[in-house]
Amino acid sequence: MTSHSDAVVLIGPMGAGKTSIGKKAARALGVPFFDTDAAVVRDHGPIEQLFVEHGEARFRAAERAAVSEGLATGGIVSLGGGAVMDPDTRAELAGHRVVLLTVSPHVVAGRVRDSNRPLLQGGDDAIERWTAIFEERRPVYEELADITFDTSTGPLQDVVDALVAWVRGQTGEPAGPARSGDRNPREKEQTA
Repeated sequence: MTSHSDAVVLIGPMGAGKTSIGKKAARALGVPFFDTDAAVVRDHGPIEQLFVEHGEARFRAAERAAVSEGLATGGIVSLGGGAVMDPDTRAELAGHRVVLLTVSPHVVAGRVRDSNRPLLQGGDDAIERWTAIFEERRPVYEELADITFDTSTGPLQDVVDALVAWVRGQTGEPAGPARSGDRNPREKEQTA
């Protein structure tokens, strides 16, 4: 088995559940949780305000710094949806386990409704914008991912449990009893 850093990085589109799942998985594994969006807010104020006052480029620079901080912290690291579009971030992820969380557009609609996410603002339909952004980023997500979990159906706890089992399998820790439908963790298939 290849050696991995301590970080397990969650990537994926807005509304896929990276923060919710990441917090629960970190708690279950007894490791730190780091959210790059929360770090940007901590250091620079609200993301939507940063976009308005300084533009997306300034936000992306702050996000890039937060990614480096999170990867150095280890544990479970949740990246903002667009963080992987930065070539330096993609290069830095090479030494880490990367988990892609996906969600279908009809499910994400309820999760991002009334959202103040800057990239969903504008005159056109927020779900159309979300879908266009996801489709643009999808090839990068898929290229980086070691494994993919879809969060569209069932309780998010099922995804947390599958993620924790996968991480434990990667580190050699006991994963607990196998559940029907579990797949080889090296496969890039959807497992939850």
